Amino acid sequence: MTEKNSCPSCSSSSIKIFYEVANVPVHSVLLLETKEKAINYPKKDIKLGFCQKCGFIYNTVFDPKVHEYSSKYEATQSFSPTFNTFARSLVNNLIKRYDLHNKDMIEIGCGNGEFLTLLCELGNNRGIGFDPVFQEDRSSSKKNISFIKDFYSKKYSNYKADFICCKMTLEHISNVFEFVSTVRKSIGNKNTIVFFQIPEVRRILREIAFWDIYYEHCSYFSLGSLARLFRKCNFDILDLWTDYDDQYLMITAKPGSGNSTLAHENDIEALRKDVTYFAENSHKIINKWKQKIQDLKSQKKRIVVWGSSSKGVAFLTTLNIQDEIEYVVDINPHKKGYYMAGAGQKIVTPDFLKDYKPDVVILMNPIYKEEIKTMLNKIDLNPEIITV
Repeated sequence: MTEKNSCPSCSSSSIKIFYEVANVPVHSVLLLETKEKAINYPKKDIKLGFCQKCGFIYNTVFDPKVHEYSSKYEATQSFSPTFNTFARSLVNNLIKRYDLHNKDMIEIGCGNGEFLTLLCELGNNRGIGFDPVFQEDRSSSKKNISFIKDFYSKKYSNYKADFICCKMTLEHISNVFEFVSTVRKSIGNKNTIVFFQIPEVRRILREIAFWDIYYEHCSYFSLGSLARLFRKCNFDILDLWTDYDDQYLMITAKPGSGNSTLAHENDIEALRKDVTYFAENSHKIINKWKQKIQDLKSQKKRIVVWGSSSKGVAFLTTLNIQDEIEYVVDINPHKKGYYMAGAGQKIVTPDFLKDYKPDVVILMNPIYKEEIKTMLNKIDLNPEIITV
């Protein structure tokens, strides 16, 4: 793949490469039926570049043609009570803040429609969801919601709404300026509110969370770099904030001149320091994790990873862990019996642990610690829990 040396957000050529990982799976959450297929799943490289003008971070060697967004794509988070509480609270806040009652909704990248369904049920709204991975038999939506199994693009610009949301999708899109501009052009003169949610990159950099960097996520934003993109696309920023233990970055905006600014957008210098910190220390953290797992194995500890989604795949493949850990646990029953891309561990549900009795659980997201401790206590297990 030819390296992209101009920023997809602002077109600047002032790009600094600061992190590289070779041969990572191009997908992390596809359902792979055998260990052999999982280990041999197609791989590509990550080469993260930092735009020193706008702060956007992206995989400079990303190839969108390798992606397979199909019914085998399984990224549902709604089996977690912790996540569902957050989602419901977020929907209620958006409905209250922007008076989303009896309105028309569009969700771009809706998955199986859980968030859109909440928006429509709690606000008595009407919705249309776009996603090529949508599965009708997994949706609980009502008559006032319809779905289009396709990527959102300019060919759907005739679909109008009072509110457009796009959750955990923009980070999968390489041409971010082109995409957000498409959304803006589709709105036209309508006074539509837009809401986007994506991972927050400064937390990743400060925590050296290498498990949050994977091939599907080709685009990474901070508060400021996201606001700068939306302003460049002629949006006025209404609000900009983080939530979910500062893991998620969220923005609301409306069509405008793009001139309004918020104080906490001025983060270029802080971003530069964060990038330098990550570049100087990431290899040390990776080596510490490798040594920790080797030490646990030398003590004959039985280890499982909890969380089979992209974080788990990135953690295992970056550390080159295969035989040291046999199983990965996930509460999503649709993942049971499949295998981890690149590393090959079998995915099991929590009930498997009753007989397996792990000594150590490596938890891929600390926000779920109490939820998982409760599940383990219910099956009379008390392993050591190590959070990333």
